[in-house]
Formats: sequence, C-alpha cells, structure tokens
Amino acid sequence: MKLLLVTAPMVQINTPYPATAYLKGFLDEHFPGGEVETAQADPALELVLRLFSRPGLERLRAAMKPQVIAVNQELQFFLEAYPDYAATVDQAVSYLQGRAPELAKKIAARELLPEGPRFVPLQEKGPLLDQFLALPLADRAQHLASLYLDDLADYVKIGCDPRFEFSRYGEKLAASQPSFDSLARELARAPTVVDEILEEITLDLLRDHQPDVVGLSVPFSGTVYGAFRIGKILKEREIPVLLGGGYCNTELRRLEDARVFDYVDFITLDDGERPLLCLLEFFAGKRSKENLFRTFYRENGRVVFAKSAEKDIPFPESGTPTYVGLPVQNYVKMFEMLNPVNRLWSGFFWNKLTLAHGCYWRKCSFCDTSLDYIGRYEAGKAVALVEKMVKISGETGSTGFHFVDEAAPPAILKALSEEIIRRGLKFEWWGNIRFDKTFTPDLTALMKKAGCVAVTGGLEVASPRVLALIDKGVTVEQVARVTRAFHQAGVFVHAYLMFGFPTQTVQETVDSLEVVRQLFEEKCLQSGFWHRFSATVHSPVGRDPARFGIEVRGPRLGKHGRFAENDLDFEDPTAVDHDALGVGLRRALYNFMHGQGVATDVREWFPGRVPKTRVPAKLIADAL
Repeated sequence: MKLLLVTAPMVQINTPYPATAYLKGFLDEHFPGGEVETAQADPALELVLRLFSRPGLERLRAAMKPQVIAVNQELQFFLEAYPDYAATVDQAVSYLQGRAPELAKKIAARELLPEGPRFVPLQEKGPLLDQFLALPLADRAQHLASLYLDDLADYVKIGCDPRFEFSRYGEKLAASQPSFDSLARELARAPTVVDEILEEITLDLLRDHQPDVVGLSVPFSGTVYGAFRIGKILKEREIPVLLGGGYCNTELRRLEDARVFDYVDFITLDDGERPLLCLLEFFAGKRSKENLFRTFYRENGRVVFAKSAEKDIPFPESGTPTYVGLPVQNYVKMFEMLNPVNRLWSGFFWNKLTLAHGCYWRKCSFCDTSLDYIGRYEAGKAVALVEKMVKISGETGSTGFHFVDEAAPPAILKALSEEIIRRGLKFEWWGNIRFDKTFTPDLTALMKKAGCVAVTGGLEVASPRVLALIDKGVTVEQVARVTRAFHQAGVFVHAYLMFGFPTQTVQETVDSLEVVRQLFEEKCLQSGFWHRFSATVHSPVGRDPARFGIEVRGPRLGKHGRFAENDLDFEDPTAVDHDALGVGLRRALYNFMHGQGVATDVREWFPGRVPKTRVPAKLIADAL
C-alpha cells in the first residue's frame, strides 16, 4: 500500500512543517518490511516556486483585470516594472534558497531588483535605513530579496486572489466558522491562477507517486481551503483522502456538516499515529469503519464519529522524524523584519523536533488545556533526543533545530544541553519555554554553550491581577530575572504578549506596555508580539466563562449543522475598546524591536487619551 502524506498550503516556506516528517518516521519504523510505503510532499513550497517564477509572473499578469489595475497604484507599478520583475524573479528566489551567493553584492547594492511598496521604509533617511545599512552584505541582500518577494505576494493578493498570503491561504474561510457555507461557495467558484497551479501540482504528485491513499495535514485554518481543493481532485479520481492536524484537533471536534466529506473521506483527531494505523488496517480489510480510532466519516448522509478502545502511541515510541522525500535544498529563507529574533522564524532552515508531548504546566486559563496536545504530558529522554538530532541533521545537512514544544521543560533542556556538550556536538537551537524560575544564570549559560540561540515565552499580560486570573505561574519580577539571565548568556528572548483578556482595564493595558518598555530598556527582551485575546471552547475561560466575568454568545449554525468551532464571541462587562488599544501596543512594540522610542512615555503610542501608568519607574531595574 502506498500512502502519500501532504501538508496543505499555505505554511512557512523556509522549512518543512513537521507533521508529515513525524508520521513518515513513525510509519517507516512501524513497517520495516515495507508493507506500507510512505512518501511525503510539500505543495506549499512548490506553489510558491511555480508562482514566483518567470512563467508564473506571466500567468499572474495575464489574469489581472483592467478595472482592478485602473484603481490600484501597486498593480500599475508592477505592470510598469514587469520586464524587470520577469528578468529577476528566478535570481531572487535562487538567492533566498542559498543557490546563488554570488548575487549578494549586486542585490545589496540595490542595482538588481525593482523596488515596490515594501521598500518605502528604506527609501528615506531614518533609523530603519541606518539599521539596514549596518547589516553584513549578505544579510542586506537577503532582506532586499525578501521585500521583493513580499511585493510579489501583495500583487497576487490585490490583482488575482485576495485569499493568498505567505503562510496562509483562505484563512478567514475556515477560522472558527460555524457554517461550512462560505467555504463551500469558494470551492465551487472558478479557480484562480493560484488554484490552477495548485491543481497542476496535485496532478503531478499523483503521477509521480501513484498513491493508494493520501493524507492531508491541516495545521492551521490557513491550510484548509488548499486541502479541500486538493481533496476534491483526489475524490474525483476515487483516491481515499484522510484529513488531520492541528486545525481538526481544535476546530472540528463537534463536526456535523456532512458536506465536508464531499472533499475528504476520513477526519482524525489528536495525535495521528494510532488513528492512521487503524485506517491503514481498514484499507487492508482488517478493521471495520466502526472500529476506527478518533475518526469522523460519513455514513448514510450523516457524520459518524468512531472511537474504538485503542490507546495512543506513547511519546517515546513515536519514532524519529524523517525529511526523506522533501526537497530540503529548495526552501526559501525570508528576512522580512530587521530584528534578529523575528529573523529566526523565517530566515533559516530549521529541523523540527519535540522534546516532550504536552505542557508540564497546563494551567493557563486562556490555553486549550482540555485537549490532548496540551493536557497529556510525556517527556523524552535526553540521550534518545540527541540521537534523533544526530540522525535528522545527517539527513538534511542542517545543524539547526527548532524545538516545537508547547513549553520545553527546564529539566530536559538541562539534560539535553549536558548530553550535547558531553558528545562534543555542534548544534544551534531554539524553542518555546515558560519563564520558569528554574532558568537560572547557570542553566542559561549551559544552554548557550550547548547551542541555544533564542527562546520564546509567554509573558502575556504584564499585570499582577490579570496574571493571577491567567494562572500563568510567574510574576513580572520573575520574568525580568529569567529574561535577563538569558540575555547575559547571549541568548535572544522573544515574548508573547496578550491584550483584551476578560475584565482587563485600560489602566492595566497601559501598565502592561510600561512593563514591556522597561524590559526592553533593561535589555531583557529583544522581540515580542501582541496577540488579541481569544476565548476558545477548549480553554478554562471558554469552559467556565462566568468565572472570568464574561457572557458567551452562541454561534449561528448553518442549516446543515456545525462546521468549525473554536473562538467564542463574548460580552466583556468592561466594554473597553481593546482593538483601538491594540494599535498603540503594536506601534510601540514595533519601535522597541527596532531600538526606537524606548524612552518615550507609553501614552504617546496610543491614538486616544489613556491614563498615566501606575507602574513604578524602576520596577524592572529594582527586580534585577
């Protein structure tokens, strides 16, 4: 039996999303005799490579409608500069793939690439231009080539397909949509150029692999539309289609709309190893549909959920991810923001690895703690994890690792670091942590010696009252000391921040920004991102909204029943305009990350009047 595993577009294009690599690694070890042959592919990468090529740009130009061009200056610029774009697009992509380092000098000198709207900040004197000019030549070239591709992506979105973006495609069609109607309408429309290229890629994959079964991974809502486009083509050719991944796990747990199965045959929830083994037994005639594991299917026009008495594969037995079959040399490394931590996201190729299953804290009230991927905690062993790193690095030729844990446990990071050092291995790695007090200067120095280059962690709302509501298990002072320890060890720190938590006041929002300002001022943070709070059905807030002082409004379901369900619409009694405050928070953070405005009174970032901060001027300095 031939199984083809595919990550649906769009996802990041600098490195493979790891789901198919995990499943292929597990299945290869589970079927050493070859009873099941597993292949994997990344159509998101292939879509970008075909679209951003000379033939792709020609198709894009031909698809643009005159009435849209007439009212859009960006598209007019694209058409005027089209000969330059057509002549340089293949060179720019090759450079970002690392294939043409000899172009660095010419690109960095701004003598090669046409400069569209994304280049405006670099076309006038100021701190951003100074920061850009201070970069090494190769980094300047990578940044310019990235802005060039961002311009092209904007032209696609404006002139051809408004659903298209890097890292997501048709996201709003699937994100917390109680009704399948809008997605069904879009799937029934005539295909855009992007859809046509995706169909061509799908047909090429079928020709090259000739699979008996195809598994589609949908990690985010921005991959669902592409998955259903692929699924429709497969169903027309009577190839069974399996759907799984993070989106299914969070949003499709109460699926009722049977129309979904016009595009797929089975939908699995949570960890995919055991459900996939059961499905393979079904296709081999060894198991009935009724005895599948955590799997939806359609029977007599109705959605059925099967949950046999099986158990998940223990984390230590889930195998080693393998990238065999993925074109690791073709990934496109983007450097879009002049911030060293943000560059980690998209500017390098990273092998992906999980140190532990679930979260060792699993208490945060905004988090999906009731779901398996958070609530079931199982840790790996350092020796086995380092063996996996050695094996994966040998496959890909890359020594860089991104640990994709919900929160990497300090004890495992310590043991892992000691094992890497003991064996004299040279890796570079980063991952998400809690700002746990266990991260002492000694531990952060050890991690740095073992190759740690950055950590990301949730500070969330830097307000004592709200931190207690969140049950984060940290204090502002503790975060200051931990982040300072990482900084002093030479490790970059990125903070995830949140605003709009239930009952959060304007005063608390202003105070949170002041704490963040002081953390940047004291060099504790180098990067951050503000998230607008969402109440999800699987979090403590969503499961007990009255406890947090909010009232949840019910979703409007379609006549065919529920499709997706995750984010909840709720009424906050404080009636604060959090979206307006978010404008100021993001403005401030963008400037802090570029070394600007750190001494500015935080009130000046907000568009309207806000109260003076009540945070002591030396809160962070005193904590340190």
